[in-house]
Amino acid sequence: MKPGIHPAYEPVVFRDTASGTAFLTRSTMTGDKTIDWEDGNTYPVVDVEISSASHPFYTGTARVLDTAGRVEKFQRRYGAR
Repeated sequence: MKPGIHPAYEPVVFRDTASGTAFLTRSTMTGDKTIDWEDGNTYPVVDVEISSASHPFYTGTARVLDTAGRVEKFQRRYGAR
């Protein structure tokens, strides 16, 4: 790899604004704000609107809705045969 062309890969805190949880990970993203983390160090923080802590797929609250009436449409077409 060429030196000097890659962005810095440093610890960053991602904070979920929907659930209030925060994750410390490494990323090339940086934030203008900083946060004091549990280990006593200060890290840049990036606020995200949704993460695995608040997304319905990961939390198990996702529901499948039949808004178009597809089952009834199928029954009308092929159910009487």
